Amino acid sequence: MNPKFKTELIIFVGIFLFLAIGMHFKEWTNYPLDHLLALPYAGAYGLGAFHPLIFTFIVYIFFVSIRAIKRLFKPKK
Repeated sequence: MNPKFKTELIIFVGIFLFLAIGMHFKEWTNYPLDHLLALPYAGAYGLGAFHPLIFTFIVYIFFVSIRAIKRLFKPKK
């Protein structure tokens, strides 16, 4: 596996876990299995079961764009 891909995957999963636990802390600590099993019936903003991945992807794109902008203004060696 490409080391760059592995790094980006770790960042994506980290953002996913941070958002999932941050937004649904009570559900994850009180009844995590019920929360996971209710995911197919989620109605978050009309996105349904894919809302965790969509929101994670949006935040990930935000971080990637910030890193790209920083790389543009970084002095070349």
